[in-house]
Amino acid sequence: MDQQHQYTIVVGVDGSPASKSALRWAAWHADQLGGTLATLMTWDVPLIYNWEVPDSDDISRRTAAALDQIITDVLDPDSDLAVSKNVANGHPASALLDLAEEVGADLIAVGHRGHGGFTEALLGSVSQHVVHHARCPVVVVRDNSR
Repeated sequence: MDQQHQYTIVVGVDGSPASKSALRWAAWHADQLGGTLATLMTWDVPLIYNWEVPDSDDISRRTAAALDQIITDVLDPDSDLAVSKNVANGHPASALLDLAEEVGADLIAVGHRGHGGFTEALLGSVSQHVVHHARCPVVVVRDNSR
Protein backbone atom coordinates (compact mmCIF):
# COMPACT_ATOMS: atom_id res chain seq x y z
CA MET A 1 0.00 0.00 0.00
CA ASP A 2 1.25 3.47 -0.78
CA GLN A 3 1.42 6.29 1.76
CA GLN A 4 -1.59 8.08 0.25
CA HIS A 5 -4.10 5.24 0.61
CA GLN A 6 -5.52 4.01 3.89
CA TYR A 7 -7.03 0.53 3.91
CA THR A 8 -10.80 1.00 3.90
CA ILE A 9 -13.57 -1.50 4.60
CA VAL A 10 -17.15 -0.69 3.65
CA VAL A 11 -19.62 -2.54 5.86
CA GLY A 12 -23.37 -2.82 5.39
CA VAL A 13 -25.44 -2.45 8.56
CA ASP A 14 -29.17 -3.18 8.77
CA GLY A 15 -29.55 -4.06 12.45
CA SER A 16 -29.75 -7.80 11.88
CA PRO A 17 -27.55 -10.13 13.96
CA ALA A 18 -25.55 -11.04 10.84
CA SER A 19 -24.88 -7.37 9.98
CA LYS A 20 -23.74 -6.75 13.57
CA SER A 21 -21.36 -9.71 13.23
CA ALA A 22 -20.09 -8.24 9.95
CA LEU A 23 -19.56 -4.86 11.65
CA ARG A 24 -17.71 -6.48 14.55
CA TRP A 25 -15.50 -8.51 12.18
CA ALA A 26 -14.81 -5.53 9.89
CA ALA A 27 -13.80 -3.38 12.88
CA TRP A 28 -11.43 -6.10 14.08
CA HIS A 29 -9.93 -6.54 10.60
CA ALA A 30 -9.53 -2.78 10.00
CA ASP A 31 -7.93 -2.39 13.41
CA GLN A 32 -5.42 -5.15 12.60
CA LEU A 33 -4.39 -3.30 9.43
CA GLY A 34 -4.54 0.26 10.73
CA GLY A 35 -7.46 0.90 8.41
CA THR A 36 -10.80 2.65 8.54
CA LEU A 37 -14.44 1.64 8.38
CA ALA A 38 -17.12 3.19 6.20
CA THR A 39 -20.46 2.00 7.57
CA LEU A 40 -23.66 2.19 5.56
CA MET A 41 -27.33 1.87 6.44
CA THR A 42 -29.96 2.36 3.76
CA TRP A 43 -33.64 3.16 3.73
CA ASP A 44 -36.23 2.94 1.02
CA VAL A 45 -39.87 3.94 0.79
CA PRO A 46 -41.89 2.02 -1.77
CA LEU A 47 -44.10 4.31 -3.79
CA ILE A 48 -47.75 3.41 -3.41
CA TYR A 49 -50.26 5.14 -5.62
CA ASN A 50 -52.24 7.89 -3.92
CA TRP A 51 -50.39 7.63 -0.59
CA GLU A 52 -48.53 10.53 0.88
CA VAL A 53 -44.78 9.91 0.85
CA PRO A 54 -43.30 10.23 4.34
CA ASP A 55 -40.83 13.03 5.00
CA SER A 56 -37.57 11.67 3.60
CA ASP A 57 -35.47 13.98 5.82
CA ASP A 58 -37.12 12.45 8.89
CA ILE A 59 -36.56 8.90 7.61
CA SER A 60 -32.92 9.74 6.88
CA ARG A 61 -32.45 11.19 10.40
CA ARG A 62 -34.04 8.14 12.01
CA THR A 63 -31.86 5.83 9.91
CA ALA A 64 -28.74 7.79 10.93
CA ALA A 65 -29.79 7.56 14.59
CA ALA A 66 -30.31 3.80 14.25
CA LEU A 67 -26.85 3.43 12.65
CA ASP A 68 -25.30 5.47 15.47
CA GLN A 69 -26.96 3.25 18.07
CA ILE A 70 -25.83 0.02 16.41
CA ILE A 71 -22.25 1.29 16.16
CA THR A 72 -22.37 2.30 19.84
CA ASP A 73 -23.76 -1.11 20.82
CA VAL A 74 -21.36 -3.20 18.73
CA LEU A 75 -18.00 -1.41 18.62
CA ASP A 76 -15.53 -0.87 21.45
CA PRO A 77 -15.97 2.71 22.70
CA ASP A 78 -12.26 2.89 23.58
CA SER A 79 -11.11 2.01 20.07
CA ASP A 80 -9.21 4.56 17.99
CA LEU A 81 -10.65 3.11 14.79
CA ALA A 82 -11.90 5.78 12.39
CA VAL A 83 -15.52 5.04 11.49
CA SER A 84 -17.51 7.06 8.96
CA LYS A 85 -21.29 6.80 9.07
CA ASN A 86 -23.21 6.85 5.81
CA VAL A 87 -26.94 6.78 5.18
CA ALA A 88 -28.43 6.34 1.72
CA ASN A 89 -31.85 6.11 0.16
CA GLY A 90 -32.18 3.11 -2.13
CA HIS A 91 -31.43 -0.55 -2.53
CA PRO A 92 -28.72 -1.70 -0.08
CA ALA A 93 -26.63 -3.61 -2.64
CA SER A 94 -26.44 -0.66 -5.04
CA ALA A 95 -25.70 1.75 -2.21
CA LEU A 96 -22.90 -0.49 -0.89
CA LEU A 97 -21.33 -0.77 -4.34
CA ASP A 98 -21.61 2.99 -4.87
CA LEU A 99 -20.01 3.78 -1.50
CA ALA A 100 -17.23 1.26 -2.15
CA GLU A 101 -16.42 3.02 -5.43
CA GLU A 102 -16.64 6.46 -3.82
CA VAL A 103 -14.21 5.68 -0.98
CA GLY A 104 -11.94 3.34 -2.98
CA ALA A 105 -12.76 0.41 -0.70
CA ASP A 106 -10.27 -2.40 -0.34
CA LEU A 107 -12.92 -4.74 1.03
CA ILE A 108 -16.70 -4.90 1.54
CA ALA A 109 -18.15 -6.77 4.53
CA VAL A 110 -21.79 -7.83 4.66
CA GLY A 111 -23.87 -10.13 6.81
CA HIS A 112 -24.99 -13.49 5.48
CA ARG A 113 -28.68 -12.84 6.08
CA GLY A 114 -30.18 -9.49 6.88
CA HIS A 115 -33.60 -7.94 7.06
CA GLY A 116 -35.08 -8.62 3.68
CA GLY A 117 -37.97 -11.01 3.78
CA PHE A 118 -40.07 -11.54 0.67
CA THR A 119 -38.55 -8.62 -1.26
CA GLU A 120 -35.07 -10.06 -0.73
CA ALA A 121 -36.24 -13.45 -2.01
CA LEU A 122 -37.53 -11.82 -5.19
CA LEU A 123 -34.50 -9.65 -5.85
CA GLY A 124 -31.79 -11.99 -4.63
CA SER A 125 -29.88 -11.38 -1.46
CA VAL A 126 -27.86 -8.23 -0.92
CA SER A 127 -24.75 -10.25 -0.14
CA GLN A 128 -25.11 -12.30 -3.31
CA HIS A 129 -25.53 -9.18 -5.45
CA VAL A 130 -22.53 -7.48 -3.85
CA VAL A 131 -20.35 -10.59 -4.26
CA HIS A 132 -21.17 -10.75 -7.97
CA HIS A 133 -20.77 -7.05 -8.76
CA ALA A 134 -18.11 -5.61 -6.44
CA ARG A 135 -14.78 -4.49 -7.84
CA CYS A 136 -12.99 -5.40 -4.61
CA PRO A 137 -13.02 -8.51 -2.39
CA VAL A 138 -16.15 -9.19 -0.36
CA VAL A 139 -16.41 -10.95 2.98
CA VAL A 140 -19.77 -12.45 3.89
CA VAL A 141 -20.00 -12.89 7.66
CA ARG A 142 -22.43 -15.30 9.28
CA ASP A 143 -24.22 -14.42 12.51
CA ASN A 144 -21.94 -15.85 15.19
CA SER A 145 -24.27 -15.16 18.13
CA ARG A 146 -26.09 -18.50 17.84
